[in-house]
Amino acid sequence: MRSTHVPQQPQPPRRPSPAALDGILVADFSRVLAGPLAAATLADLGAEVIKVERPGTGDDTRSWGPPFAPDAAPTGDGGTQQARTAAYFDAANRSKRGLALDLGDPDDAAAARELARRADVLIENFRPGSLAKYGLDAAATRAANPGLVHCTLTGFGSGAGASLPGYDFVVQAVGGLMSITGEAGGPPLKAGVALVDVLTAKDATVGILAALRHRDRTGEGQLVEVNLLSSLLGSLVNQASGHLATGRDPGPMGNRHPSIAPYETLACRGGLLAVAVGNDRQFRALATELGVPELADDARFARNQDRVRHRGDLVAALEERLAADTPQGWTERLGTVAVPCGPVNSLSQALELAQRLGLDPVAPVGEGRIPQIASPLRLSGTPVAAPFAPPRLDEHGTALRTWLSGPIDQPLPSRM
Repeated sequence: MRSTHVPQQPQPPRRPSPAALDGILVADFSRVLAGPLAAATLADLGAEVIKVERPGTGDDTRSWGPPFAPDAAPTGDGGTQQARTAAYFDAANRSKRGLALDLGDPDDAAAARELARRADVLIENFRPGSLAKYGLDAAATRAANPGLVHCTLTGFGSGAGASLPGYDFVVQAVGGLMSITGEAGGPPLKAGVALVDVLTAKDATVGILAALRHRDRTGEGQLVEVNLLSSLLGSLVNQASGHLATGRDPGPMGNRHPSIAPYETLACRGGLLAVAVGNDRQFRALATELGVPELADDARFARNQDRVRHRGDLVAALEERLAADTPQGWTERLGTVAVPCGPVNSLSQALELAQRLGLDPVAPVGEGRIPQIASPLRLSGTPVAAPFAPPRLDEHGTALRTWLSGPIDQPLPSRM
């Protein structure tokens, strides 16, 4: 019988897919964390981002150290000098071009307006109304560029709270987050990172992407407004919903969950184990692996609502058995029966875990520069762009000012 096999023809190499935001230009006039982090996320998605800073000092976070990030900056004679920029700045400014403009200088203000005229997205976190004197408020920028998505970030909105300065730490306090963070009976505590800024950055990114989608359909830009207080309140989820349902203010519970048990850290031999039992099946598996299956039939612990009500007795019974092994040992043993748990890791241990799991959590950005935490986004058709180093102050200024003074159809200069 004759073979019907047809030899496969060699396939041409596949071209790399363009990034999702390829061709989008972002003018980042924002400072500190929320705005810059939103702009960095757009850069991860392939947008070209130009970071505009004050001459001389730049973004406030350039000086928010220690720690400082080593950076061999070129000098005019072909050598290098060691620059000192805080590691904090690097965290939110990857993959951007650097341009220093003094908005009080007429020529620089004109360059800033020209950048806004050419941009697809403008991000700023100036106090409401303060950009009007430079022609960079949303009404002026959108009049000059009707397709512009102008995103403004404030602490407390553009109404009665417009004059209030917005800092993450203060918003954690006045927005209720501190009141539910910490141990019961202890002082209110902030989260261990500027969480409200990070949440607001994500809200800003979502709003910008929605506005760009609207522009794809209509050709029209729009104003996107986010504020720290609203982003925090929108992130309180079950705590806020519980308050609205009962009228009672929740309080701090340490690592315990107000509505689920056991969902907390439990003492083991030599450390703590984070246990997150989300349903009765998982609790039965936990009790069985601990050698006390009868706990799952005990009327005090049979259902989640019963376990919450009798949490003290439950924790005592579990910790008595958990004392037989270490957090790492229990993580392995309970993992085999699908009980969600894990040790309380340091940051270095967390990065090691992510690496072992193949998540590639750290991305290099160039020799002599500190690496970046990799974008958490994974897109199969339009992969996230590889990051490059955050810009030195006005690093690309000469080329960008020349570009802004030339024809509008002139392509953006290369980063070299």
